[in-house]
Amino acid sequence: MEYPKMSYEVRRDIVGYGRNPPHPRWKNDARIAINFVLNIEEGTEYSIGDGDGFAEATLTEFDASYVPRGDRDLAAESMFEYGSRVGVWRVLRLFEERGLPLTLNACALAVERHPELAAAIRDRNYDICCHGWRWVDHFLLPAEVERRHILDAIASLERTVGRRPLGWCCRTGPSVNTRRLLKEIGGFLYDSDAYNDELPYWVDVEGLDHLVVPYTHTHNDSKYAPGPFATAGDYETWHRDAFDWLYREGATAPKMMSVGLHARMIGHPARMAGLARFLDHIARHADVWVCERIEIAEHWRAHHPPRA
Repeated sequence: MEYPKMSYEVRRDIVGYGRNPPHPRWKNDARIAINFVLNIEEGTEYSIGDGDGFAEATLTEFDASYVPRGDRDLAAESMFEYGSRVGVWRVLRLFEERGLPLTLNACALAVERHPELAAAIRDRNYDICCHGWRWVDHFLLPAEVERRHILDAIASLERTVGRRPLGWCCRTGPSVNTRRLLKEIGGFLYDSDAYNDELPYWVDVEGLDHLVVPYTHTHNDSKYAPGPFATAGDYETWHRDAFDWLYREGATAPKMMSVGLHARMIGHPARMAGLARFLDHIARHADVWVCERIEIAEHWRAHHPPRA
């Protein structure tokens, strides 16, 4: 099947809300909305076994493969497996013990290949933001291939967890076609394919209003891979300082804070200690809304609809 040439153009906006951002009016008049996002990617990374022609080692203890291109990197594969075998359960237990919600940024095939995790998602009704069919770079995909990836991801999650995703977030970044394809396929309430703000905002996609809930690589355990994080203390201090600054600003101008997690990174015992202490710090503060990503999207749609 042939697809028409794209007319949609992604336009930059370097101004955004400017000097006077809107007051979000978070739930219970919270000074900050904080959303923890656990990325589920393990088993869907680029691999020889999936016919990609090379081995992935990103966000592992190596963060780069030392195996010749075209050969399997068994060490990197096993580091990914740590996340799905051990790390994911450790992170989920921590949040369950504290009664805190989080969002799963889930690659659909990763959930499909992990029936026990799929069952846990169904049982706990975890919020799902789709992280693609596989953990691959969408900006490298032709439009017709990317469209198929999105459709396959929706169908897969409907089979494994019993519901389609309402949010979308590409690996690293979207293609120039991603947002248009999401609107064409329909059913998505938001995407998180932007890093440019601390509040949601609306964009026009071929005459249709589309909500963006920005994500972050700043408040993210990915800094354990190439640095600068070396210890749990590094993680705790970095995230605590960010929270404290936003909490202070929240007295008059509340914002949102996204915190990115990866089971194969933060799920190691020494690193979990920093995450636990950060959660302790948050718990000592009043007027904090720890929430799911879909809750932020639904709140913004209800309280800050697009302008005519």
